[in-house]
Amino acid sequence: MAEALNSLNDLFIMELKDILDAEVQITEALPKMADAASSPTPKSQFKQHLQQTEGQIQRLNQVFAKLNLKPEREHCDGMEGLIKDGSKALKAPGDPNAKDAALIAAAQKVEHYEISSYGTLRTFAKTLGLNDVADLLQQTLKEESYTDDLLSQTAMRSVNKKAA
Repeated sequence: MAEALNSLNDLFIMELKDILDAEVQITEALPKMADAASSPTPKSQFKQHLQQTEGQIQRLNQVFAKLNLKPEREHCDGMEGLIKDGSKALKAPGDPNAKDAALIAAAQKVEHYEISSYGTLRTFAKTLGLNDVADLLQQTLKEESYTDDLLSQTAMRSVNKKAA
């Protein structure tokens, strides 16, 4: 049963639960992506992002604590779809370089989803006067943007050229 949305605070909490689940789903997908990558750079970036994601989950737990709420997850259908779509690259036969390009593309779709989610959550927190919570969400937003930039650089400098 869907939760009632009677205020921005209700929406904020619902979205926090959604992104918490999304992050947990990502921690399950990243090791598979690292194993599937053939080039050392994306392989290490996926492993590094796993550690970062685990830290982001801890940060979300801090947000819940600041709100005097128990961290709860609400299944994130959006992330499930992105991961399912990206898993096609894990199973696809073909050139390892093309697969690496596909893995990076899938990872960037995930990053863009997270950037959108954290940007929205930060804005909600500011509107609700939760500036300390907004600061925590901003930290994660910066990390997600950095990861997206890093993946773009890897794709443009080497992986996409090798796949071409």
